Amino acid sequence: MIDVKVNEKLNVLNHSCAHLLAHAIKNLYPKALFWVGPVISEGFYYDVDLGEEVITEDKLVDIEREMKKIVKSNKLIKRLELTKEEAHKMFEEDPYKIELIKGMDSSEVITAYQQEDFIDLCCGPHVESTKLLKHFKLLKVSGAYYKGDSKNKMLQRIYGICFESEIDLNNHLDWLNEAKKRDHRKLGRELDLFMISEYGPGFPFWLPNGMILRKNLEDFWYQEHTKEGYKFINTPIMLSKDLWETSGHWANYKENMYTSVIDEKEFAIKPMNCPGGMLVYKNTLHSYKDLPLRIGELGLVHRHEASGALSGLFRVRNFTQDDAHLFMTEDQIEEEVIRLINFIDRMYKVFNLDYSIELSTRPEEKYIGEIATWDKAEDKLKKAVIKAGKDYKLNPGDGAFYGPKLDYKLTDSLGRAWQCGTIQLDMQMPERFDLTYIDKDGSKKRPIMLHRVIYGAIERFIGVLIEHYAGAFPIWLSPVQVNIIPVNNEYHLDGSKKIYDLLLNSNIRVNLDSRDEKLSYRMRESQIKKYPYSIIVGDKELEGNLISYRKYGSNDTVTVKEDEFIKMIAEEIKNK
Repeated sequence: MIDVKVNEKLNVLNHSCAHLLAHAIKNLYPKALFWVGPVISEGFYYDVDLGEEVITEDKLVDIEREMKKIVKSNKLIKRLELTKEEAHKMFEEDPYKIELIKGMDSSEVITAYQQEDFIDLCCGPHVESTKLLKHFKLLKVSGAYYKGDSKNKMLQRIYGICFESEIDLNNHLDWLNEAKKRDHRKLGRELDLFMISEYGPGFPFWLPNGMILRKNLEDFWYQEHTKEGYKFINTPIMLSKDLWETSGHWANYKENMYTSVIDEKEFAIKPMNCPGGMLVYKNTLHSYKDLPLRIGELGLVHRHEASGALSGLFRVRNFTQDDAHLFMTEDQIEEEVIRLINFIDRMYKVFNLDYSIELSTRPEEKYIGEIATWDKAEDKLKKAVIKAGKDYKLNPGDGAFYGPKLDYKLTDSLGRAWQCGTIQLDMQMPERFDLTYIDKDGSKKRPIMLHRVIYGAIERFIGVLIEHYAGAFPIWLSPVQVNIIPVNNEYHLDGSKKIYDLLLNSNIRVNLDSRDEKLSYRMRESQIKKYPYSIIVGDKELEGNLISYRKYGSNDTVTVKEDEFIKMIAEEIKNK
């Protein structure tokens, strides 16, 4: 996947194409007003106020046609330098541009770019003329609140992308088409994995197939964490305001929390599991001999997300974090972080997911604790990731409000990056919660704390896996592992039922498709449902105790003995 924002040539090209889009819109809709049109990783967009006019997907063709006319006319693109007074006069009839100009320093030079009679504020740079912008495509239109605030007017946001060559554009459009086929919302419906109801926007419902998938991920999580010496807990979903004040969430995160009043006292549904985990730690007296202490929790949390931001399983309002909180002495930090890095690496390899690591440092504003403590924590993480033999990229100012972190960006089979795992080093919360352990000399000491997730959120991770595998899950995860198809129900159904029972008793998840449909139709359906194995049962199979199977994506039929097939499937499931 190409990141337009970090590619210098594509950045300039797409920045210029955003102005080409605005120019075309202004030609077609003379009363149009424009807010901003930045370059993003996926191309560019422009936020437009068209009054009562609504741009639908089919109207994008008309805008593209107008853009091509401007390209063909080869308009020179000129850079203008303006004083604040000149800029104010030039855009006096455009309230959105006036708003931008108001925020600019009177002493700075304001730049704008002009192509024919269209002028727009912009820092640039831009290409020399519109003829260099011919390989573009408008992708979609959506709503976007002015300044991103739901209290403000809804504008129309038009997305597009531009490349240097037609080949690059067509390759990207093919990639987008493949990504569309893999859309987890589409596949989630087709494979009966999950649903979202209008009665609960952002609150996913898990269907039977989705529950099997989810349960397998949870079981794998518990198995691997048990090997790593974790103990498991479960903490309440709602806790009092006093707790969230102690943790700092009430001051720093309240706008994202759901609250209620019980017995005239304020409570909040937990947006994070951490404070509950600290209460569990505090419940028992701890010695230095107990440390490091690794506590895991698959905890359901709720966060208020704007309705416009909700997206399938990727952005929801309730989700299960695969949390763990590790308590340790200061001299154990490096060893524990390295151990965690290796553990996370092992987990991701099972799913064939590559990743990169980012070190996110202290936020500029909303943070708790002393800067010296933050600097120390950041240095500890940096040294651990280097000793673990991993590369990292610095991500300044993106740490949690209580500590720096290592963020894991997973790369799926289409090359897209997803934020999932994180390791957060916390020297603040143990102080706020007065957590202690008894040291060798009998004195009380503060433990250091690591917060970490690997899946991140089970819901989001499943969404990533659906698109990563295009719905064709490896056999150990697949809700249905084997689909049995009798050739003729009159002669082969009873024998198929015996095979069904045999597989079921061998702990293989199996489906029997005995619908009164043609064999070719049921085989095609088996491919659409992406079952790993499809078994065809006819005379030969029943007479010889044989299994004739086809693997997903193959047209070849392989015939083996029943016990060989079961052994093969069991081995494949075991080895993941």
